[in-house]
Parts: sequence; C-alpha cells; structure tokens
Amino acid sequence: MTDTADRADRADASGTSGAGDAARDGDPAPGAVFRASCTECRGSFELTAGDLRLAIGGSHRTTFYSFTCPDCGTSVRKPAGDRIVELLTDGGVRTMRLHLG
Repeated sequence: MTDTADRADRADASGTSGAGDAARDGDPAPGAVFRASCTECRGSFELTAGDLRLAIGGSHRTTFYSFTCPDCGTSVRKPAGDRIVELLTDGGVRTMRLHLG
C-alpha cells in the first residue's frame, strides 16, 4: 500500500505500507510501517507500530498521534483525522482513549 503511505504523507500525516487483509479484519497488520516527518528537523522516515502512540479524544482537536523523531530526538505530536486513526489502529499502533470528566 505504498500509494496510501505517500498520499497520507503528502497530507502531513502518517500512512501505512504493508497492511494487508488482516488489518481490514481488525487484526494488526504484521510488519506495518508508517511514514512520518518531523516538524522540528523536517526529517522523513519510516516508523513501526511500536514507535507510535495514538490518543483519541472527544473531538478532532483532541485526537492525535505522537512519536519521537529518530533523527533529532524531538517529541512530535500531529493531529489524526478519521482516516489516520483507521490506518494506525489497523496497523497495530497502541491507542489511548482520552476521557473528559
């Protein structure tokens, strides 16, 4: 699914490559790789599901994914729309639900 990764990367978000039918069935895609870029050093790289965290809040403003840039060590946080949430969860990224109370 390289073109999905490229489209998502152009949209300044993360995409998957290597996600197959298992991901569509709700099981994590084995070996899923996500393309990302750093807002600080502008480096572009690939990350595994274990490198990313997804936080789902009550709105689009509070839903985001985060990672540490492998090039400069900066903690990066980016918004995650519905499509990105789907790609990341299907790819096995750990998800945290934020509750407002």
